[in-house]
Amino acid sequence: MSGFVFERNLPHQLAAVNGVMDALEGISVFRDTFSTQNPLLQFLDEQKNLRRSIVDLQKYGGWESLIKTDDISELIFDISMETGTGKTYAYTKTMFELHKQTGLHKFIIAVPRVAIKAGTVSFLKSDAARDHFRHDYGSEIKVHEVQSQQKSKSKKERLPQAIADFCRADSNLNKNAIHVLVINAGMINSKTMEKSFDVALFDEFGIPHEAIANTKPGLIIDEPHMFKRGNSTYKNLMRFKPQFTLRYGATFDDDLVNLVYQLNAIEAFNQDLVKGVTAHVEEFPEAQNTVLRLIELDGKEASFELIDAGNKSRHRLTSKASFESVHPEMQGLHIEAMNKSKTVLSNGMELKKGDRLNPYSYAETLQEKMIQNAISQHFENERELFLQSPRIKPLTLFFIDNIKSYREKNGALRMQFEAMVKAHVAHLINKEVNADYKAHLQSALKDLSALHGGYFSADNSGKDEKIEKETLEILHDKETLLDFNNPRRFIFSKWTLREGWDNPNVFTICKLRSSGSETSKLQEVGRGLRLPVTEYMTRDKSKSHSLHYFVDFTETDFVAKLVNEINEQGSATLNQDKLIDELITSILQHYNEYADDEALLEFLDDKGIINRKNEYKAGGFDQLRELFPAAFDTGLKKGKIKKSGSDKPKATIRKGKYEELKQLWEQINQKVVLEYQVKDESGFKALFQDYISNALDDFEATGSKTVTTKITVESNRVGQSKGISESKVLPFKLMTYKEFLQGLAIALSLNIHSLHEVFLLLKQNKKLEIDHYLSQSTIRKLKSGFNDYLMQNAYGKFQISYQKTSNKIHPTKFTTKDGTPHENIASNDVGTMFEDGLAPKDYLFDEIFYDGELELQNIKEEIDEIIVYSKIPKNSIRIPLVGGGTYSPDFAYVIKGRDGKSDINLVVETKGKNELDLSELEKKKIEHANSFFADLKHGTKVHFHRQLSSDKMLSIIKEVRG
Repeated sequence: MSGFVFERNLPHQLAAVNGVMDALEGISVFRDTFSTQNPLLQFLDEQKNLRRSIVDLQKYGGWESLIKTDDISELIFDISMETGTGKTYAYTKTMFELHKQTGLHKFIIAVPRVAIKAGTVSFLKSDAARDHFRHDYGSEIKVHEVQSQQKSKSKKERLPQAIADFCRADSNLNKNAIHVLVINAGMINSKTMEKSFDVALFDEFGIPHEAIANTKPGLIIDEPHMFKRGNSTYKNLMRFKPQFTLRYGATFDDDLVNLVYQLNAIEAFNQDLVKGVTAHVEEFPEAQNTVLRLIELDGKEASFELIDAGNKSRHRLTSKASFESVHPEMQGLHIEAMNKSKTVLSNGMELKKGDRLNPYSYAETLQEKMIQNAISQHFENERELFLQSPRIKPLTLFFIDNIKSYREKNGALRMQFEAMVKAHVAHLINKEVNADYKAHLQSALKDLSALHGGYFSADNSGKDEKIEKETLEILHDKETLLDFNNPRRFIFSKWTLREGWDNPNVFTICKLRSSGSETSKLQEVGRGLRLPVTEYMTRDKSKSHSLHYFVDFTETDFVAKLVNEINEQGSATLNQDKLIDELITSILQHYNEYADDEALLEFLDDKGIINRKNEYKAGGFDQLRELFPAAFDTGLKKGKIKKSGSDKPKATIRKGKYEELKQLWEQINQKVVLEYQVKDESGFKALFQDYISNALDDFEATGSKTVTTKITVESNRVGQSKGISESKVLPFKLMTYKEFLQGLAIALSLNIHSLHEVFLLLKQNKKLEIDHYLSQSTIRKLKSGFNDYLMQNAYGKFQISYQKTSNKIHPTKFTTKDGTPHENIASNDVGTMFEDGLAPKDYLFDEIFYDGELELQNIKEEIDEIIVYSKIPKNSIRIPLVGGGTYSPDFAYVIKGRDGKSDINLVVETKGKNELDLSELEKKKIEHANSFFADLKHGTKVHFHRQLSSDKMLSIIKEVRG
């Protein structure tokens, strides 16, 4: 499977990088250091500039109220990004920018846990990340992972290899290398870091933290709330003597310092940067009057009070004691360890004095029902995502506490789970009508044990090869886990995966047996918030996705707490001195009277609200709030977080209105293919040759190089020679030429002989040796580049037409395979936002779901001439585009003709932009739609219109009616 495809210059990630670079703007760089050390940033001499840059950033972002101090003495810079929005990508790109602009080439990444370290190392070492950043910067990261020391047979003890390699790395040997030392808290605090090792030939220092400090590193802290300033781990980190510290996290525990960028939870959810959340709470009325509370701890014994139906009893438990003696429903749970401040349970939960549990949340019957519901939800997700194009493979994550019940071959949980899956899949197969998905389900029954896998900390000490493979796949190989050829769909774990592990395609989390203490709900759902990736490893933004989160009756207020937690992050006071970009963007999003920010600013200037520097005049802030109240609503969008069954997840179809829309709907749902009016294959061959000729600068030879370094002795010190003997780049092949041509021919739909002729001609003209680039990566790049080339350069130079391929219309988004309209459809197919109130009488749906203000205006505007109208579901019409991909317009209308007898069919593409803001791609999609509707030769004519921000639907309808 190909690697993840990372998107370039996503605004929120780019802003995080720019926040750091803007804060450091103007800081001088002193480069006269050893080549094994970083250049020195002159912070001490330029603290005034640094403080001014940070204060300006905070005012610009409206974050002043979040900051306790602007003290920069520790040289800490905080970047607050919500879980799932790409902070690992952001700090990786920041390292590349710092290397590019300052020459820094040595960084430490400190993470709290081994599981987080595994994910970080996996990202940095992935081919996808390496290719992505090498393309942008021409540099690459060398990862040095600090691991537990293995006993050596040698009498001499050397520095841990990763630390030695990191410290010895010489920038003179490779100017394009960035060296990153990845270390977890356990290693930071280990005796290894203080130990004095034998000094090797190359080394000056024998104590690890001194050797690292000598490199003058930059420090990046991941999950800063786990490295609280002042605690022993943080103090040990400071022994590395970093020049500066960048802290990246969603949680700072009220310790934000020198904030240079913030993307809070509200912004992440409202901007659809993460999935929405649907909570499923398993109710259990019989257990409402039962609670178990921890009342005392002395380090040797824990005292609990049980209240059951009004009766109180006291129970004392020592380490390893089972809770089954307290209440019969608490089977499989015992005390793992304790001290005077907390007790740790066998399921990983930590209880402090006053924390509560409900014994019935451990009831087997309750657990069974939650597992069944989660399995059912998984396959509901799976079918929907399998039938879309491109497909998405969903995963479901179970948090459990009884490891033996899962890991043992005949463990009760394992056997119960497999029996449930087998029965449910067999039921689905019997009623499935789609042949491809039916086959996918049937393959699941071939080996039930292959459908699931687990990761538990206890696995690290075992030697079972199958378990080791599961663990490696779950922790390190997300791409394999998401391959449709891999049958694994379900993952089991303890709370070990609560932080540091995530997978973009987790769509369901089932939290069996609730925690007893208050934990961050955002932190809990964070494992599944990332936007999913398709089978081609690209993020899917075609519609809003939801994470389904299953909890038991002890968390009936789960949704309220999660919403409150998110909204609290958006409660910061807006900058009342100056109009900031975020507020300008919010006004333009909520009010479409203004073509762009310049038009808005001119209006505000005329009104006397702001001056030419965008500063508020007297009373200007309050006046702005009165004019644009919706732009100041920083709360969470309705429907982003919801309790299952509490909001309508479906848009209800009015069947009577569908009958009026039926003729138009069936006409525009014709199955067609796009035909290029090119005389023969030579026409396409010429296009490809022209594309390659214009893209030669994009090719870089891939291969290895040999660096020869001499050991020198000067003044009784061993060092490395300054001179470097470097061989030429030696190309290597990742596949044969035949395999490459076959793969490229399929990807581009071109004749293999034509491709060969193009590459042969380029070789003869000494323009390109394709032998240097024989890889899947090249095929992907050529496919993407050629498709873009066709759209941008070739479209319009030849004719296209649409030819009907089948008389079969149904099923469609509105209908079953026999043409019967559905009762309802998924609401996110017609809009991610919801408006209270009943829709107008001629609208197809009872509810109002929409994607923008112009769409909302269209839906709510009642026009007498309209017979029926509807939002067209996303990706339902599928008009083929030149170069690949499809396009679907926004609205369908049936309107009365002027003669009062005939009907007029109208399809509208709605763009909340003006003409100048339309991209070339948008314009070409509209041109494709014109061709498509012009080629519809069966049935009545369909008019196609575009609607820009200033166009009213009434005016368009009048124009069409003539």
